[in-house]
Amino acid sequence: MASPLLPSRQALLHTGETLAIAAAGGSALALLGFPAGLVIGGLLAVAAAALAGRPMTVPAPLSRVISVLVGISLGAAVTPETLKGLAAFPLSVAVLVVATLCMMGATTAYLRFAHGWDRQSALLGASPGGLAQVMALSAEYRADVRAIAIVQTLRVVLLTIGIPAGLAWFGLTAGGSFLPVLGGGGPAAPLELAVLVAVSTASAVIVWWLRLPGGLLFGAMLGSGVLHGTGLIAGSLPPTVAVAAIIGIGAMTGSRFANTDLRTLWRFLGAAFGSFAVAMAIAALFVLLLTVGQVLPVADLVVAFAPGAQDTMMVLALALQLDPVFVGAMHLSRYLLVSLLVPFLVHRAGPRPPSKDRPLGPRPTIQD
Repeated sequence: MASPLLPSRQALLHTGETLAIAAAGGSALALLGFPAGLVIGGLLAVAAAALAGRPMTVPAPLSRVISVLVGISLGAAVTPETLKGLAAFPLSVAVLVVATLCMMGATTAYLRFAHGWDRQSALLGASPGGLAQVMALSAEYRADVRAIAIVQTLRVVLLTIGIPAGLAWFGLTAGGSFLPVLGGGGPAAPLELAVLVAVSTASAVIVWWLRLPGGLLFGAMLGSGVLHGTGLIAGSLPPTVAVAAIIGIGAMTGSRFANTDLRTLWRFLGAAFGSFAVAMAIAALFVLLLTVGQVLPVADLVVAFAPGAQDTMMVLALALQLDPVFVGAMHLSRYLLVSLLVPFLVHRAGPRPPSKDRPLGPRPTIQD
């Protein structure tokens, strides 16, 4: 008899299938030289398999390990020179706040008037990031959970695919590379690696315990970034481990399409593409504004202002060899703004949530 603490044989098979499909898709695009190919290929392959009816899943314990490993790799890209750019953050954050408010207002209006969504559903569908909070509020206020889940997930997918392709088209990033960025000293020595993993894991658990956004990934990046930014450690994870973690992020994102049929996806495709276009148009305007006033790389600004999930955008920063400190700080700032603002706006936008003894309506068909 299987232990309740251990996953079942069927769960292990489903997880193995998911990771194998992600590895095949990610390797194929990476070998073709596609920017961020490991992430995008894995995402597309797993999403396609999920839509075809395969049981794509990444268990929560494995997701946590992947997040910590990716955070360590992100922190390895930090150098003492990187930290000198902290002086440019306040103005960028101020512009980001205005950009976020404009994105939410314009996208909410688009979903309401172009697709007939109610005010609460439109506001939740327009929220740039914070998927877990958005889905919880959607269920609590009995908003259109299915529509919001699909629009939010497709936005992340479109950003993950479109940003690397667009930046590469304009020559703003390095070409595709099979290996993610490692520390300047390459793979760490055994003792150095043990210290790196221990410190990064401890900081990840602390940040996760404090319930800060990005949780394990951001906390691991913080610990790794301090060690590398101060020059205490030069090496990073072995290449195979870093590659596996990056592929795992693609698998995690693609598995959100589990239990979603093509007919349901098609129904909300217009709303997803349209809201994505509106949000990105506004983000592009503010990126152009900052490029005039500050000496910052355009690619860093594009990823920092992209209305996507914090963990996914930080992985893109790693895969595209951008500044992870700047991108992480910007997405953390926007997450805090959205986390404080959206519940208040949703409460003001429509009727109060039903009492706890009443059903909350349909559950989301996309895993969050």
